[in-house]
Amino acid sequence: MKVVLFCGGQGMRIRDYSDAVPKPMIPIGYRPILWNLMKYYASYGHKDFILCLGHKADVIKDYFLSYQEHLSNDFILADGGRTLTLVNKDIEDWTITFVDSGINSNIGQRLLKAKKYLTPGEPFMANYSDGLTDLPLDDHLAQFEREGVIGAFMAYKSTQSFHVVRYDDKDHYVSSISPISSSGYSINCGFFIFKYDVFDYIQEGEELVEQPFQRLIAQKQLLAYPHGGFWLAMDTFKDKQVFDDMISKGHKPWEVWSTK
Repeated sequence: MKVVLFCGGQGMRIRDYSDAVPKPMIPIGYRPILWNLMKYYASYGHKDFILCLGHKADVIKDYFLSYQEHLSNDFILADGGRTLTLVNKDIEDWTITFVDSGINSNIGQRLLKAKKYLTPGEPFMANYSDGLTDLPLDDHLAQFEREGVIGAFMAYKSTQSFHVVRYDDKDHYVSSISPISSSGYSINCGFFIFKYDVFDYIQEGEELVEQPFQRLIAQKQLLAYPHGGFWLAMDTFKDKQVFDDMISKGHKPWEVWSTK
């Protein structure tokens, strides 16, 4: 199944880390978050990727054009360093299509740009490309196929320290405030699965999770897959620090490929 990855956003909230590197290319250990996400999908057998590029597209293109397998694989060096033999490889059987989806395009428009590289009648996956998880992808896909809906995504109950606030629209007096973790609300984390029919619900200029999703909801064609395991998005520099801390402790739950 093809996987559409939205890699073109400007990542304004994490520019404290670097203005020269697009958010999907921020490193998680030796490899960028984008690579970790692609490795996740590849471990489930989904190795045909469509990268919707925009901001700093050249950085992503150059990374794969000059990809160095030895950074994340065992290898044997012989002949005084003249011969390098890889014991295993990462991306040898990956297919990657690079698509210019615009600098300022929203997610819905980036998906429309990828349409011509998808096959009518065949489902596909899509992702925001800024979060990692240990989501059991096969179970997610099985639910999607069993229910026969047009779209599905991963829903996650946040444990972050934000609070949900309700207040009067006129005088702004607060009527309630509670941690988001106890509010019952879940976050749309992406990890989408779509039938090709989703394009019938998206019009030019529309953001994916606004008008198109409302149309799917009205027809009971949108499904949530609740996940209670690990998920973390790279939204801010603080998130980058959390990832770095996890790696320093050897705790990498998103590396589902290492347990297969």
